[in-house]
Amino acid sequence: MADIIPLSDLRARIDGIDRQILELMNQRAECALEVARTKLAAGESGSFYRPDREALVLRRIKELNAGPLGDESAMFLFREIMSACLALERPLEVAFLGPSGTFSQQALQKHFGHAVNAVPVSAIGDIFHAVDTGLCQFGVAPVENSTEGVIAHTLDRFMDSELNICGEVEIRIRQHLLGNVDALSRIQGVYSHQQSLAQCRGWLRQNLPGVNCVAVSSNAEAARLAAQEPGMAAIAGAAAAEVYGLSVLASHIEDEANNTTRFIIIGRQQPQATGADKTSLLLSADNQPGALYRILAPFNEYGISMMHIESRPSRQRLWEYVFFIDIEGHQDDAQVARALEDLRLQVRYLRVLGSYPRAVF
Repeated sequence: MADIIPLSDLRARIDGIDRQILELMNQRAECALEVARTKLAAGESGSFYRPDREALVLRRIKELNAGPLGDESAMFLFREIMSACLALERPLEVAFLGPSGTFSQQALQKHFGHAVNAVPVSAIGDIFHAVDTGLCQFGVAPVENSTEGVIAHTLDRFMDSELNICGEVEIRIRQHLLGNVDALSRIQGVYSHQQSLAQCRGWLRQNLPGVNCVAVSSNAEAARLAAQEPGMAAIAGAAAAEVYGLSVLASHIEDEANNTTRFIIIGRQQPQATGADKTSLLLSADNQPGALYRILAPFNEYGISMMHIESRPSRQRLWEYVFFIDIEGHQDDAQVARALEDLRLQVRYLRVLGSYPRAVF
């Protein structure tokens, strides 16, 4: 049997390790400040945030991690270190669908860390407006849910905006019923975002039959309203319960256990290739027989995996549609570049919305 190390010795060892960690973190912060000085001397302005560089760092941390700390925990810690160092260089302003306590804010913090200025706005269109006008350098917008499909409002904004997709982040959505009642039978109505109501429709039908469900702009707004109105409840995340002083009446009420929402990062940057990238396209073609086949053919010819395709009304002419397509790879990759070159010959309009690192964790 191995000798038991005295607790006092273990605590002294931990104190010494903590001192080394703090010294190394400050050394990293000094390097970050030197990076900022070098970029400024070279005439670089705007945001110093580089999604491709940060994705590469996090992937390297995952490869290097030997445990016992889990990969996700290790990447979370380094994300926060990078966030704090970046704030020393130049703080970021990032717009998200507010108010505080939304899944959009959770996605923002997972992707950028907590050392950013998170700017809540009231609608998806306002996220784009905040970045378009320069109020924020980046925005975080929901684009797809594994249960309910695409968020059409986000896709439609790209038809009027020249912003790029700079990154993506995925959030496991855990829905909770929140309120200030002592029994489900006392609930008179439920507020939530329309997507969350749809994600929980089975649970609501079984547990709150006949109760009126009201769609509002966000889950956090639902929690705020429920906190003010007796007998009302909200479907939202655990963070909203803390922010608005509500009790969790029922946990994990989403109908699908793996319910996940994908968020995109919008901005003006065009990230460089990292080796694990995704490219999003917006295109339109003439309404002719075989048009869709001709759109998809270049991807097959060059061995490119298509990850998603969605059609939306163009809002230009009656029954005219545009396509949103996600493919694997970066637009600078040789095979992707050839496929896009061929694709341009087959469509009336093609815009690369962005090539960006795939979600890291």
